[in-house]
Amino acid sequence: MSGVEKVKSSLLNDVREIISAARSQAVRSVDSCRVQMYWHIGRRIFEEEQHGKDRADYGVYLIKNLAKQLEPEYGSGFSVRQLEMCRQFYRLYPIANALRSQLNWTQYRMLIQIEDPDKRLYYELESVNNNWTARETERQINSQLYERLLLSNDKDAVLAVARKERIPQSPLEIIKDPMYLEFLGLEREAAYYEKDFESAIITHLQHFLLELGQGFTFVARQKRILLEDDEFFADLVLYNRLLRCFVVIELKTGKLTHQDLGHLQMYVNYYDRVEKTAEENPTIGILLCTDKNDTVVRMALPEDNRTILASEYKLYLPTQTQLIDEVNSVLKSYNAENK
Repeated sequence: MSGVEKVKSSLLNDVREIISAARSQAVRSVDSCRVQMYWHIGRRIFEEEQHGKDRADYGVYLIKNLAKQLEPEYGSGFSVRQLEMCRQFYRLYPIANALRSQLNWTQYRMLIQIEDPDKRLYYELESVNNNWTARETERQINSQLYERLLLSNDKDAVLAVARKERIPQSPLEIIKDPMYLEFLGLEREAAYYEKDFESAIITHLQHFLLELGQGFTFVARQKRILLEDDEFFADLVLYNRLLRCFVVIELKTGKLTHQDLGHLQMYVNYYDRVEKTAEENPTIGILLCTDKNDTVVRMALPEDNRTILASEYKLYLPTQTQLIDEVNSVLKSYNAENK
C-alpha cells in the first residue's frame, strides 16, 4: 500500500461528518463537544485500524495519511500527533458515558499521557472533585502531587479519598512534604523576611490552600494569643472541614530549630484548651521551613506525636528528573528505616 495513497472515502467522509456535527454544537458547549468529537474520531480510527491488524504498520499509515488530508482543511487540531492522541483517548476511555463533563480536552490530553492507570485515575478524580482548571491540573501533575502523597500513605488510601469512599483520618493523608510554592513569586536566591513570605501567601491564598490539600479554609492571620501579660502571634490559622480541626501554621525562612517547634506546640496547646470544642479533633500544627532536620523533629516531639508536622517548602517547581530523584531518595530512606 503506497504511503501517498489516499485514505478511502468512507473513512474520510465519516471523520468529516464527525467534525461537522461537533462544530455545529460548539455554540452550546465548546469544551464538551471537543471532547466528544475527539473521542468519536478516536473510535472511528481504532475501528478502521482493526481491519488492517494483520499489518503492523497499518495504524501508522492510516493516521499519517488521514492527517495529510484533514489538516489542510481543518487546521493543526487534526495533525498526526493529535489523531494519535484521539486513538489513545478512545483506547483508555472506551465508554462514552463514562467521560466526565467537568473535564475539557486539555485535561484529558494531559491524563492520557500518564501511563500509570492509578495515577491517571487520581488526577482525573481530583480534577473533578476540586473543579480544577486545565492549568491547575497541569500544575498538580507537574508538582508530582500523587507521588508526594504516596510518601506518607499507601496507594489504596490515596485513591479511596479521591473516590470519596473515605474521609481522611490523619493530616498525613492530606498535607504534602515538600510543598511547592512557586506561585508566590518570591525569588529563591533573594533575601526576604517572614512578613514578606506571609504577605505573599495571603495575596495568593487560593493557590496556597490548594497546595496545602483538601478541605482548608482561612481563619486568621497573625492571631493574637495573650497568656497573662505576654502576647504571641500565630502566623496563620486555618480550619480543615474534613479533619474537623484547627490548623496553626508557623512560617520560617530559614532552617527549623527546636525552639520553633516549641512555639508551635504552645499555639497548638492553646487552641486545644481554649478554642476547640468537644466535638472537634485535636489541633494540628504545621511548621513551614526551607530546611529541616528530621532527627531534630523526632527528638523535639513526643514519640506518639500526631499533631505537629514539619514540612519543607520550595519556591520553584523542580524538573521531572529532580522530582524523581527526590521521591526515590525519600522512599529509599523510608525503606531503610523500616527494615
